[in-house]
Amino acid sequence: MLKAEDSEPLTPPPRKKGISRLIAATRYSWAGLVEAFRGEEALRMEVAAFVVLAPVGLWLGQSEVERVLLVASLVLVVIVELLNTAVEKVVDRFGGEYHELSRNAKDIGSAAVFIAMGLVLFTWGMLLL
Repeated sequence: MLKAEDSEPLTPPPRKKGISRLIAATRYSWAGLVEAFRGEEALRMEVAAFVVLAPVGLWLGQSEVERVLLVASLVLVVIVELLNTAVEKVVDRFGGEYHELSRNAKDIGSAAVFIAMGLVLFTWGMLLL
C-alpha cells in the first residue's frame, strides 16, 4: 500500500461538466471503494456481514418497511466505515507522529462505526424479537 510520504504530489484533474463529470465521479467513487476494501480489514468484515445478513433481512422482514430498515441499517455501517477510513487516511497524511488530536479524530470515527453497529443490533432486535 502506498504511503503519503512515498507518493509524488499530484496535480488535480481538470474540471469536468455534464455527463463527463458524472462518469468521472463514478470512476472516483469506485476507486475509493476499491482502495478502502483493499486497505481496511474492518470494511471487508462489514461487507462480509452485509453479504450474509442482507438476504436474511430481506427474508425475515414482514413488510417492505421492515426489510428496508433491516438492510438500510447494514448499509449505514458500511457508509460510516468508509467515512471513518477517510478520516484515518487524512490524519495519517498529515503526520505519522503521535498527536492527541489525531488519536481523538480516529477514536471519534471509530465511535461513529460503533454507534452504527449498535443501530443494527437495535433495529434487528426490535423488528425480529
